[in-house]
Amino acid sequence: MRPHGRKPNELRPLAFRRKYTKQAPGSVLVTSGQTWVLCTCSVENTVPPFLAGKEKGWLSAEYGMLPGSTSSRKPRDKAGKVDGRSVEIQRLIGRSLRAVVDLSKLGERTLWLDCDVLQADGGTRTAAINGAFVALVDALHSLRADLPPIESIVRDSLAAISVGLVEGSEVLDLEYVEDKDADVDFNDFNVVMTGSGEYVEVQGAGEGSTFSRPQLDRLLKLAKDGIDDITAKQKKSLGSAWPW
Repeated sequence: MRPHGRKPNELRPLAFRRKYTKQAPGSVLVTSGQTWVLCTCSVENTVPPFLAGKEKGWLSAEYGMLPGSTSSRKPRDKAGKVDGRSVEIQRLIGRSLRAVVDLSKLGERTLWLDCDVLQADGGTRTAAINGAFVALVDALHSLRADLPPIESIVRDSLAAISVGLVEGSEVLDLEYVEDKDADVDFNDFNVVMTGSGEYVEVQGAGEGSTFSRPQLDRLLKLAKDGIDDITAKQKKSLGSAWPW
């Protein structure tokens, strides 16, 4: 039996609370069960030096876990030093979002996606991607007077989910207690896809065991079904702001 009686193919309760904070043009609190991530999208009218004068924009992401987000206090990053896991995750978030954004249509401005984990119970990186996409769309709407139509900037929607093998069964959207005993560690088996079904990234590895090709195929099918459900929830949350 899964935690909270969930079926193998069932997502945790998922919600997007838009405009959660006042200052950032895009601000979303995404809750996936007991994993809560605050995603904000800020805009700077500058670009990194390597893009200066090229009339092209940039998108970058940062990710962090607050000290009280886990059962034992997580020390803050200090003096510009970010732990390796956070660096890996923020790079994943950034390149995933860049895969669906036409940077040439942003002008010389940078979109910053900041994802701060308020509470962690597994799946923080996938929740961050899901919330960051919603925050991105809201931020672009705030710039609509200065940009082309949003549907020409954002090529497709974006969502991510974790999958794994628990006691030999394929399961969707693992919680921390499941991750501890999973045959495939969900921290390394994550799927990022567009709403039209294209893969952006697949991270997969066995954790103390192996998995077969048929199991991999079933995991990818399970992830696709979960991402379809997440995309529907993103669309419902954005309402009239949904670009397509």
